[in-house]
Amino acid sequence: MRILALRRAVTAIMATVVSLTPAVSEAAAATQDTEDASTREVPGLREPVRLVVDRWGVPHLYARNTDDVFLAQGYNAARDRLFQLDLWRRRGLGQLSSAFGPRYVEQDRAARLFLYRGDIQREWAAYGSGTRRSVTAFVRGINAYVDWVNAHPEALPPEFRKLGHRPDRWQPEDVVRIRSHGLALNAYPEALRAGAMCTGGQTAARALVRLEPAHEPKVPDGLDPCAVPADVLSTYLLGIAPVTFDGVAVRSAPLPSPGGSNAWALAPSRTATGRPILAGDPHRSTTAPALRYVTHLSAPGLDVIGAGEPALPGISMGHNGRAAFGLTVFAADQEDIQVYRLHPDDPGRYRYRDRWVRFTTVREEVPVAGSTPREVELTFSRHGPVLKVDAAKNIAFGLRTAWSEPGTAPYLTGLDAMTARSFPEFTAKIRRWASPPENLIYADTTGDIGWVPGALVPRRPRHDGLLPVPGDGRYEWNGFHNGAELPKVSNPKSGFIASANEFNMPPGHPLRVGYEWEPAARKERIEDVLSASTRHTTSEMANLQRDQVDEYARRVVALLRDIPAGDDPDTAAALKHLLGYDGTASADSAGAALFEPWISNHLGPAFLAKFVDPAVAARVPRADLRQIIDAFERPDQWFGPNGAAVRDQLVQQTLRAAYAEVRGRLGADPAAWRWGNLHHALFSNPLGDTVGPFPRGGTVTTVDASSYFRGAYRSTSGAAYRMVLDVGAWDNSTFVSAPGQSGDPTSPHYADLADAWKSGTQVPLLYSPAAVARNTESVITLVPAASGRG
Repeated sequence: MRILALRRAVTAIMATVVSLTPAVSEAAAATQDTEDASTREVPGLREPVRLVVDRWGVPHLYARNTDDVFLAQGYNAARDRLFQLDLWRRRGLGQLSSAFGPRYVEQDRAARLFLYRGDIQREWAAYGSGTRRSVTAFVRGINAYVDWVNAHPEALPPEFRKLGHRPDRWQPEDVVRIRSHGLALNAYPEALRAGAMCTGGQTAARALVRLEPAHEPKVPDGLDPCAVPADVLSTYLLGIAPVTFDGVAVRSAPLPSPGGSNAWALAPSRTATGRPILAGDPHRSTTAPALRYVTHLSAPGLDVIGAGEPALPGISMGHNGRAAFGLTVFAADQEDIQVYRLHPDDPGRYRYRDRWVRFTTVREEVPVAGSTPREVELTFSRHGPVLKVDAAKNIAFGLRTAWSEPGTAPYLTGLDAMTARSFPEFTAKIRRWASPPENLIYADTTGDIGWVPGALVPRRPRHDGLLPVPGDGRYEWNGFHNGAELPKVSNPKSGFIASANEFNMPPGHPLRVGYEWEPAARKERIEDVLSASTRHTTSEMANLQRDQVDEYARRVVALLRDIPAGDDPDTAAALKHLLGYDGTASADSAGAALFEPWISNHLGPAFLAKFVDPAVAARVPRADLRQIIDAFERPDQWFGPNGAAVRDQLVQQTLRAAYAEVRGRLGADPAAWRWGNLHHALFSNPLGDTVGPFPRGGTVTTVDASSYFRGAYRSTSGAAYRMVLDVGAWDNSTFVSAPGQSGDPTSPHYADLADAWKSGTQVPLLYSPAAVARNTESVITLVPAASGRG
């Protein structure tokens, strides 16, 4: 029946699609099925657009021009993710109070400090030539749906009805002014390092994190690390914080989980088919809905599919029928805390060079639901927002960021880069990529593979960026490095390229982009697997994305063989248990069920306590396992002449405590312990509704990475989105985006991919019109509004 109906539909409409391009014509014909079709008028469209939704909730948008395809993308994003989009905009612009009341005024004030406030013409000019036009069309699409749903409130997603507000209309400038949703790097460790060095000097700084390349932080002249308060970044953290709700009561969410990612490309010489393979899995907060949204945009001269931020046009990872691309975080340092000496008689002025300069003060009115508007005061120095004033010490603290410069709206450069059809073209476009700093991995149908980072990197001629600096002019940035100064790699002899947030600047490269990189464990494991075969398949690459081998755990377990158990039976039992651990942190691992609580909740904090002030150590999310391993291997270098005994005692005491914790949680029989009975994934939406929990394997240093709350073991970030692209045979590509594509809890696509994600499987990422037609779930024809309004 389905095939017969499809044939009749194709025959019936072929005459109506002759004006479309071949790909769009084929898609329109193949997916026309009157049993599943509906038509909607959309103001602003010039010509009809077909919105085809496949079985997995992926929208395929077929338009006759690019303006219409981006307008339709915005319309569909609002149709599927309206509450997420509205909350993103309100949070980013500092307009939460207008919907949710007075308790949000402080967060609104904080968010407004980090809006782009520069010249808007310079801002638009910094991107690709068509960016402003595409963003404008995208926003018109969002507004078309917002207008429709506000006129039909019965169609509002349940969150709006529960909270009692309506979605707002957008301006194109909203997309580029909001900067606080990107991954920002360095301010937080700067503040931590200042606190650590206040009492512990270089030894404490070394314990916090490994610096790569090896480097000893230098305290800038004029900086007193002890003058940097623990809450120096409280306004900053509030300004970038996500939002959750308990019932209808609004509260701030905790500090966002750190980002990461894996991506790799295999040359034809490394695959069973002789075609390249590109795989990618960004590690972000595990939320419902997901932070990524998969979409397919097809119009004359454009045919891209993949994932991006739902509030932005285009995609940032996927393919265009010729070239495939993925990304991982590139640890370029883009932030500096500034310390200002205030005028003794006028705290509205600060010392700069040889004179007193007045802060700029902006007063803005914040609308407040259910109350009168509030006036907030925003203070700025020449470097950026002022975060805190210490009147007792007569100093103030501000923040300079690269991501407040023109052209640094997160991910927006991807709108231009997604059209590249060769690695030289891709590289030229990525050289303008500014924020967030990313490694871009590339593969195309000619067999080329490559790596090129994109980041706006400050020139710091007088300091290393690892500590706050006096804001008196001695430590100014000397502009920014040209993107062409960053390295690149194409078609390496190994036949593969991998990136996992590790230190990857080539040896001897003159540019110092930053010192704080993720451990190389994930990258090394990926390379071990890739180098072992020349017949890799896409299914094997999907399996590698779920690999839970922890090489660092294996190193630690090997070191435990020389640690005496002492007289305590719990310590002896714990050592025996861990010596049987093979380092594979699967959900059913008994060894990981002890090893991970020991490392994260006991050994790590105890290690930091040896070197770092307790108040500072309490602000460290997780001790750096690289430094712990180094201390175990070279105890005298870390703990002094009797270092081995200190190390052994540290291990014994923390193992005993960890064993007691896990026994209290999982029972007296260690053989029955399971890591997944502690460690779990839970996808939560802003109102507190959840998908899960699911038993979860993995650690922070496995390819299948998971960051989790210490002591609670709830996974807070990981690869909610995974893709494996068969370059050239695109319909063989797969993905999963958990918990599902839709942001509407009433949609069948809200959580339909959660089981696939939990089991480690992926679903088809369909590209060709024929493959989409065979798996079509519904078709919506978007047509220009009869009134012609736009």
